[in-house]
Amino acid sequence: MDGLHQFFTGLDWAVVFGYLALTTLVGHLLRGKQASIRDFFLGGRSLPWPAVSGSIIATEISGVTFIGVPGAVMALSGDFTYLQWALGSIAARIIVGIFFVKVFYEKDIYSPYDYMGNRLGPGVKRLATVLFTVGSILAQSVRVLVAALPLQVVTPMPFGWCIVVIGVFAVGWTLMGGMQTVIWTDVMQFVLFVAGGVTALLWMVGGFEDGWATLFETARSVEQFDGTTVNKLQVLNFSLDPSVEFTFWVAIFAVPFLNLNAFGVDQLNAQRMFCCRNAGDARKAIIWSSAGQFVTVLMLFVGAALFVFYQKSPPTDPSIMNAIGWEGGQPRNGDNVFPVWIVTELPVALRGLILAGIFAAAISSLDSILAALSQTTLALFYHTDREHTEEQQNRMVGVSRILVVVWGLLLTGFTFLLFAVKERTNIPILPLAFGMTSYTVGPLLGMFLVALLGRGRGSIVGLVIGAVISFVLVVFVRTDVWVLFMNDSLADFLAQLPTYELVDGETKSVKSTISSAWMWPITTFITIGFGLLFAKKRDLGND
Repeated sequence: MDGLHQFFTGLDWAVVFGYLALTTLVGHLLRGKQASIRDFFLGGRSLPWPAVSGSIIATEISGVTFIGVPGAVMALSGDFTYLQWALGSIAARIIVGIFFVKVFYEKDIYSPYDYMGNRLGPGVKRLATVLFTVGSILAQSVRVLVAALPLQVVTPMPFGWCIVVIGVFAVGWTLMGGMQTVIWTDVMQFVLFVAGGVTALLWMVGGFEDGWATLFETARSVEQFDGTTVNKLQVLNFSLDPSVEFTFWVAIFAVPFLNLNAFGVDQLNAQRMFCCRNAGDARKAIIWSSAGQFVTVLMLFVGAALFVFYQKSPPTDPSIMNAIGWEGGQPRNGDNVFPVWIVTELPVALRGLILAGIFAAAISSLDSILAALSQTTLALFYHTDREHTEEQQNRMVGVSRILVVVWGLLLTGFTFLLFAVKERTNIPILPLAFGMTSYTVGPLLGMFLVALLGRGRGSIVGLVIGAVISFVLVVFVRTDVWVLFMNDSLADFLAQLPTYELVDGETKSVKSTISSAWMWPITTFITIGFGLLFAKKRDLGND
């Protein structure tokens, strides 16, 4: 892949690091005071809601959306049905804004887990924190990995240095000004995401013979290998097949549960709402973050334009074909397609600026989770929601900074570990890591809803039982755990279960007959049911 490095010039590097330096300067100037953990983790509850909303969008986008969505549409069978999930996402944000935010601002708390602890006891707070931590470590490390791998392909920088650059800036921005700096740098990333996507799309469309007409005509009628045609611009899919993930029914019945957890319970996004001046501003921030769906639309069109571009101008350069795995008129390495196009087709400096957006996307994912993990870890050892002296506040801010560095080293190291496993084994690490949310969404959301609606009822024993049962059910719906041990005997055994069917080949395997998306509502209700089944009324008078 060294042939691609000739496209990336010193001027491109100057633009990348110039942008990162500018972002660092802006983060420094807007860091505000850092005299207490309220300043460090909540930005002093002084941030304007439009900035918070932009930060939520930037965190949601990440490198996966910026490079993964175009790659998915680029695939021969790829289309716009992913956009259906916007229905459930927007509905969930409205519910979070109306019902969740209000209780977050009733007391001076730092996370949804503090709220759960106040309502259901410290045991529930610890359980929620552990579930959040386990899910976050894998999910966010793999997001950094997904962004770093294409950067390794299209730049002279080795993979290790890509990760180090991402890690250093993420830790540095978080240490500099806590959530104040994280949010303002996220706003800059959001602007760069949009500008980069728009520039790429217009550049490609402008090069087509009939512009937009060529894009729509080609993308609406794509011939498959079996002679059938696919409309890449298709949005709605009303299929009743339970194994299909991107359908209208999943979007309205399952996706809301995912996003209620993501925006109302997961500290990664919820922490941003706590930075607003009041509940009204927090409500505006989360509801208006729905505008981020337009970025998804933008990147879907970028993917469609990439498909048309390579249909009209198939690559002939061996280094390009190797980098994207071009074979039979299609790329095997979809995540590399957009970065490779940027480096090989855009002019010098402009490509550097857009690739800075990929670095920024990865940094945005990492600095966001550093702040969230540091706050939730600190809350396990200190009563952060109580009054403290100035000396105690200074001590906790110092501990918070140490935790940021510790988590930065751990997550960066874990990213290297994922890369090593991916390179040296056939284990599909990426699906396994992304799938972690399927195991934690239902239990976390169920615990929060018991705290919110249970009127003080809720048992740690019942919630643990519900979480364990939920975990086991997801294990027997998804395949990412079983592939670690797959052989013919195991495949034959699993194929007898209603959730799997056998896939014959040189080595037998199985595939799911039901999308794991349906487990989000199922495991939520299971957790709620067991949490209330063993519950006793708690006295909330002193909470």
